[in-house]
Amino acid sequence: MLIKRSERPFRSSRRPAFLDDANSRLDRRAFLRRSGLVAGSLTALGTLPLGAVREAKAGPPPAMGAEVVLRKNICTHCSVGCTVTAEVSNGIWIGQEPSWDSPINRGSHCAKGASVRELVHGDRRLKYPMKLVNGDLTRISWDTAVNEIGDKLLEIRQKSGPESVYWLGSAKFSNEGAYLNRKLAAFWGTNNSDHQARICHSTTVAGVANTWGYGAMTNSYNDIRNSKTLIIMGGNPAEAHPVSLQHLLEGKELQRANFIVIDPRFTRTAAHATEYVRVRGGTHIATIYGMLWHIFQNGWEDKEFIRQRVYGMDEVRKEVDKWNPEEVERVTGVPGAQLKRVAEMLAKDKPATLIWAMGQTQFSVGTANVRASCIALLATGNVGSLGSGANIFRGHCNVQGATDLGLDIVTLPLYYGLAEGAWKHWCRVWEVDYDWMLSRFDSKQMMETPGIPSTRWFDAAMLPKDQVSQKDNLKAMMVFGHGGNTITRMPQAAKGIEALELLVVADPHPSTWAVLSERKNGIYLLPICTQFETSGSRTASNRSLQWGQQIVKPIFESKDDYEVMYLLAKKLGFADRMFKNIKVENSHPSAEDILREINRGGWSTGYCGQSPERLQAHMANQAKFDLITLRAPKDVPGIGGDYYGLPWPCWGTPEYRHPGTHTLYNTNLHVKDGGGTFRARFGVERNGATLLAEGSYSQGSEIKDGYPEFTLGVLKKLGWDTDLTPAELGSIQKVGGNTPDTVSWSTDLSGGIQRVALEHGCIPFGNGKARAVAWNLPDPIPVHREPIYTPRPDLVAKYPTLPDARQFRVPNFGFTVQKAAVDKGIAKEFPLILSSGRLVEFEGGGEETRSNKWLAELQQDMFIEINPADAMARGITDGSWVWVTGAEGGSKARMKAQVTERIGKGVTWCPFHFAGWFQGVDQRGKYPKGADPIVLGESVNILTTYGFDPVTNMQEPKVTLCQIKAA
Repeated sequence: MLIKRSERPFRSSRRPAFLDDANSRLDRRAFLRRSGLVAGSLTALGTLPLGAVREAKAGPPPAMGAEVVLRKNICTHCSVGCTVTAEVSNGIWIGQEPSWDSPINRGSHCAKGASVRELVHGDRRLKYPMKLVNGDLTRISWDTAVNEIGDKLLEIRQKSGPESVYWLGSAKFSNEGAYLNRKLAAFWGTNNSDHQARICHSTTVAGVANTWGYGAMTNSYNDIRNSKTLIIMGGNPAEAHPVSLQHLLEGKELQRANFIVIDPRFTRTAAHATEYVRVRGGTHIATIYGMLWHIFQNGWEDKEFIRQRVYGMDEVRKEVDKWNPEEVERVTGVPGAQLKRVAEMLAKDKPATLIWAMGQTQFSVGTANVRASCIALLATGNVGSLGSGANIFRGHCNVQGATDLGLDIVTLPLYYGLAEGAWKHWCRVWEVDYDWMLSRFDSKQMMETPGIPSTRWFDAAMLPKDQVSQKDNLKAMMVFGHGGNTITRMPQAAKGIEALELLVVADPHPSTWAVLSERKNGIYLLPICTQFETSGSRTASNRSLQWGQQIVKPIFESKDDYEVMYLLAKKLGFADRMFKNIKVENSHPSAEDILREINRGGWSTGYCGQSPERLQAHMANQAKFDLITLRAPKDVPGIGGDYYGLPWPCWGTPEYRHPGTHTLYNTNLHVKDGGGTFRARFGVERNGATLLAEGSYSQGSEIKDGYPEFTLGVLKKLGWDTDLTPAELGSIQKVGGNTPDTVSWSTDLSGGIQRVALEHGCIPFGNGKARAVAWNLPDPIPVHREPIYTPRPDLVAKYPTLPDARQFRVPNFGFTVQKAAVDKGIAKEFPLILSSGRLVEFEGGGEETRSNKWLAELQQDMFIEINPADAMARGITDGSWVWVTGAEGGSKARMKAQVTERIGKGVTWCPFHFAGWFQGVDQRGKYPKGADPIVLGESVNILTTYGFDPVTNMQEPKVTLCQIKAA
C-alpha cells in the first residue's frame, strides 16, 4: 500500500531539523541514514516532506561466508548512460550503488536510477506467458505461445502478405536486441519496423543528418562543461535527464556561462537559468530566425566558417530578413530586445551549444525546427569544436542505439537505407543470397519502400484498403517493449487494436496495449526480462557504447529478447539463416557474437571498431577516463588513448584500435585521433557552386581542401590503392564484381578503404560543406508553419501547414484538418494550448516506473498544470478533479488540477507517463492479477490530436488544444 501524501506537499516548508544546524557535518551515508532517503534520491528533497516517504530497506544480507560479487550494468531509463553497480550474492541482487568510477554519473543517480533494483525483484512483473481467451487472461506455456503466434503469423502471411505484420521494437532493447529485431523483420519480409525514435527524435535524425552528415548529438554531456553559452530550447534535463544536470551546472559555474532556457513553461531547468525566455509553443523557427535577424543585421555571424564549411547561407538570409523584431514578437510573444540579447551571447560568448529534446521535435514542423537550430549553429560557427554543437538529449536508455541499429522504417541497420545496394551489403554480411531475401517480400518495390510509421499503425489497420499502399491492411502487431500510451490519438489506437487479428506484447510489465481495447481474444502477453537480467551493449545519447553485464538470471518464466526472437525465427522457418554466424546455446544467442556481426557490417556509421572485448575493458577501467575529455591516458594498457565507450564513428576493425570520436566534425584533431569534417554525402557540386569544403580540413590531412567520399576508384586516382593489403584488395574485388572501383568506404567489408584514408589523414566519408539549404526536403529552408490545431487561427493564412500528401504508405490530411479547425472555430471552443513532458519520477509510458513502489509513492495522481487566471475563470481550485476535453472526437480525461504560474495564461501541461484509466474509466481489472501498475491515471495522449511531420510522420503532441472544466 502507498503512503498517501497530503495534497501539494511541494508547498510544505517542513524539513529535517538537522538541516537547520549550520554546524552539523555529515558525510553522504550519514545524511541518507538520518534523512531516511534511498541512496541517490536527493532530487526528492525539494518536492516532498520527508515524513511522507517511507524508509528504503536494503536487500537481505548475504549468508555467512557467502561471496558478494560486483557486476556493472547501465540504468534502463533515460539516455545519459549512468552505470549501476550491483552487489550479488548466491544469484540474488542484494544491494546497489551508483558507479563512482563512471565518467558519466560519477557516483550519482536520480530517483529512477536509485530504484532500478526493484525492477528485478518483480513485485508487479508479468510472470509467465498469457493469452486472452473470451475476455480472460489465462496462463500458457512458452511452447504454446510461440507455436500459436507463429501459426497465426504464417496464416496472415499466406492471406495478406508479409507487410500485414508490424514489428514494433523498442529503446528498451540492447543494441544487439534492436539489431536482431530489425533483422527479424527483414527476414520476415517487411520494412514495417519502428520504435520510440519515431515519436521522440526521428525529426532530429532527419534534420541533423540532412544538414551535416549524421543525425546524432555532436558532443557529449561532459563536454558541456566547456561551453560558455548554453541555450536549452525544447528540453528540461532537470527532470528528463537529471544526472546530466551535474555537467550543465558545473560547467555553468566553472565557465561563468550564460545559461538560457527558452520554453513555454518555467521548468525546473529554467529555475537555474541566467535568462529565461517564455515563448509560445510551436514557434521555434520564428524564434530562431528572430535571433538570426539580429546576428546578420549586426554582422555577428562567423563569416570565415560559413565561407569554408557551409553551403547556402545567403539563401537563408533572405528568409531571415522577413523576421524583424515586430513580426517575431507578434508570432512568438518574445520581445525583440530579449532575443537580441540572447542572439549576441550565442554569437559572441563562444563556444556555445544548443540543447534540445522533444520540446523541439514533436511538431508537424519537427524536421524544420531541428534544421533551424543547426543553421543557427552554422551561422555562428558553433559546431565541430569542444563546448559547442548540437547536444541532443535522447529520451530512453538506448533510443540512440536502437535507431542506429535500424529500428526505423526508412533504413537497414546503421543508416544504409533501403536501396538495392544496401540490401546487397547486408546480405553479404549475413551470408544469405540476395535473391532469397528478395523472395521474402511481396515485390522488389516493397523491399525498397519505407514502412508505415509507428504513429500511423492504427490508420493502416483501419483506413480503406485502397488508401494503404501495400497488399493489405495491417493485421498483426508484434510489440517488443513499446508503451501503447506514448502515441497520440489513443481513442483511435483502441479501435485499431480491435481491428487486428493478432496482438503480441512482449514486455517485463503488461503495458497499455493489453488493456486499452475491448478485445476478448487474440492478445498474447510474453514476459521479457529486463536488461539487468541479460547482457549486451547500449549507446548513450553522446554515442558512447557501454557493455552491461548480466546481474542475475531472468526471474519467473521470463526470457530475454535474444531467446524469444530466436524461438520465433525457428518457428517461422529461417533461424538457420538468420543465426548462421551467431553462436546459439540452448536456444540463447550470444550477445557478443551479435555485436561482432554488427562490427562486420557497420562501416557507414563507425560501429565497426567497438568489439565486445574493447567495451568490456572500458567498463572494467572506468576510473581511468577523464571526467571532461572522456579520454584515457595513452599509457593505460588495453584502453590507452580511447574515448570512453568508443563513441561512434570508431573507424576500422577493432584491431585498428581507433579511439572513437568524442566530437563530430572537429577539424582540430587528426582523424586517427577522433577528428573529422562535415560529410560529403550530398554530392560535390550544385548549381555551379561547390559542395566540398574550401580551405578547411582536419589536422594532418594530406588533402588540403575538400574531397569526396572514398571509393577504390578515388584511392586509385590518388595513387593510394597500393597501400591496400592483398587480402583487403581481394575482399574489395569480391564485393565489387565487375565494377570494383565503385566499392566505397561503407561497403568494403575488409575495412581497407577506411584504413588507407585514415593513414593519409582523411576521413572516409569525405570533406564536404554543411547544408543550410537541404533541397531534398519539403521546405529546403525551414519555414514557420502554424500547428495543425493552433490557438492563433489569424496566422494560418500567412503560415499554413503543407498541402495534403501520401507519405509512408498512408495519407497525411494535415492541411485539411488545419483548415477545418479554422473554419469551425475550434480555437474558441478549445482555447487552451495543451503540451506534455516528463517527470523526474517516471519514464516513458510509465509501466515500469509506476510499478515501482518507491517511485509510485512520489507521484500518485495524473494532473494538468493550469495558470491561476485560467483556473479562476473556470472555478477550478488547486488539487481538485477536472475534466479535460480534447479538440478531436469528443475525447476527454479526468485528472487533478495543479494551479501554478509555471504555466503562462492560455497554456496547460501534463506529464505523459500515465495510463490505466481511459476517458474516466479505471481499467485496473483488465491487467493480469498482481501485474497491474501501482499507480494508474489518464494518458495525455487520449487528448492529443492529428498532426504529422511530412519528412518523418512525427506526431504533434506539444501544441494541441483543449478545454478544462471542474469535475
